[in-house]
Amino acid sequence: MSRIGRMPIEIPAGVKVDLDGNEVTVKGPKGQLSMTVHKDIKVRAEGNHLLVERPGDSKMHKSLHGLTRSLVQNMVTGVSTGFEKALDIQGVGFKASKAGKKLTLSIGYSHLVEMDDPDGIVTEVPAPNKIVVKGSDKQLVGETAAKIRAKRVPDAYQGKGIKYADEVLKLKEGKTGGKAK
Repeated sequence: MSRIGRMPIEIPAGVKVDLDGNEVTVKGPKGQLSMTVHKDIKVRAEGNHLLVERPGDSKMHKSLHGLTRSLVQNMVTGVSTGFEKALDIQGVGFKASKAGKKLTLSIGYSHLVEMDDPDGIVTEVPAPNKIVVKGSDKQLVGETAAKIRAKRVPDAYQGKGIKYADEVLKLKEGKTGGKAK
């Protein structure tokens, strides 16, 4: 059995799970998420736990077992506590601001870069050089953070740009001042 797949998923208080055939719907204080599970994988409720089961030991069933369990666990965590990704902006004059659902970035271009928050995602700007992306869908939070970072990826020599808060940049050494011939 898959070590991840066989672990039960605990359902916290305030979270409701509906199992309708292959459709798993999770409702909680942070919203509602649903997913269609592969037809061979079964998800069943047992008390305040969810169990993910597979029919056999084929390679496909083994890989789907752990994957399905992780995706359902992320749905339960997302609707109960939510997910967040923090981004840092580095560079002289680089900053972010927020107006309604629109994130405005001043990141060294001749124009301002504006981005709208997708449904289910909230971006916050606690400081001009910090951005926090929050939401209940882990994949959507990561994708939105990656799109914001892609607007100005940190350069390899000075580190200017938008980076994840926990990202460590390894800067390259610049040109050496050798003598011209």
